[in-house]
Amino acid sequence: MAVRSNEAENILKAVREIVPTLRANGVASEDQRWIVQENIDLLEKAGVFRIAVPKRFGGLDLSLKEQVEIITEISRGCGSTGWVAVAWISSAWMATLYPLQAQEEIFRGGSVRISGGFTPTAKMVPTEGGYLLTGAWRFNSGVRGAHWDLLAAELEHADGSVEEVYAMVPVDQLTIADDWHVSAAIATGSSTSSATDLFVPGHRVVTLDNAVLGTSGGGAVTGSQGRDYSLISFVVAESVAVYIGMARAAHEELVATVKGKPLAYSNVTDQAQHPLTQIQVALAHSKIEAAEALAETYLGFLQERADAGEQPTWEEKAEVRGKAGAAILLTQEALEALHSVSGAGSLSRKAPFQRFYRDLQGLARHGLMAPNMGLEVYGRTLLGLDPDSLFL
Repeated sequence: MAVRSNEAENILKAVREIVPTLRANGVASEDQRWIVQENIDLLEKAGVFRIAVPKRFGGLDLSLKEQVEIITEISRGCGSTGWVAVAWISSAWMATLYPLQAQEEIFRGGSVRISGGFTPTAKMVPTEGGYLLTGAWRFNSGVRGAHWDLLAAELEHADGSVEEVYAMVPVDQLTIADDWHVSAAIATGSSTSSATDLFVPGHRVVTLDNAVLGTSGGGAVTGSQGRDYSLISFVVAESVAVYIGMARAAHEELVATVKGKPLAYSNVTDQAQHPLTQIQVALAHSKIEAAEALAETYLGFLQERADAGEQPTWEEKAEVRGKAGAAILLTQEALEALHSVSGAGSLSRKAPFQRFYRDLQGLARHGLMAPNMGLEVYGRTLLGLDPDSLFL
């Protein structure tokens, strides 16, 4: 087991201490469809938004495993806060793929929050010194509290060819719509952001191919060792932590609720004594542990590759997608087991259990994280076929 750094230990301790507050703020966050400011302030104070920032710029530059542990604990407190945090943290790491000039602008201060719209629903055209960006990005998680937004677009070249790129844009230069009305992950504030003929300097744009393949050259200027992870693998690995954190929290809430609770319309005076409750609690716990064990396998080899200065193979990248999909599926099944014995009281908006249940099931529909999508590309490689996807 890897030794945790002092910085990681301190942040993990600070986050564990605020888990009850994050959980208690769930209703208020859902009421405003955006996490309450107290959650952001507490995470900022704990140093969470420095964990993926290179030390060269005043960050903590924590390892992937350390970042995952912290994100898991945040998500034990609030799934929506965990999802927003993983968006900000993983996108901060993605900023290390940009040229030094861009990094100096983005990481000024050492703590940064970066959201992202990764579907290329925008157009970009060359202009003197850079590009003009026009488009809109739905499901832009965390944009309401971010400093920067990492946005996908199609770059139209003079010869008519089109190339997908990622542009880094200050959030205060974007228009943010009030259009996030959903039944799950309500507090993520994943609103639509948009821009019209917005100038983006050339140094704040990288191509999708270079970013995914780790060939943009940005990471080499940070001075960080063992941090040049594969982009999609990194984002997926960090995101799974949110599902595991929510599943742990739901299990904690259910166990606390059933102890001493009578079962209506029966002679059972303590639900914890009922065999069906015992079976489902044990089944859910085992599925959560199985999800954690799966995650450990790819976290290990991703770090080994990064430490060696190598990119994972395509087969390894597909393995990350597949095992991540299986881990998320296990957390879904765990919550279904718990939900089956949760009782009508868990439907109350004041009950944290129902919020973890809704958020986990809703976020399992995310395009990159949907279990079947990851299992498909992994299954293709296990069958000796091409994974047929750049998103590995």
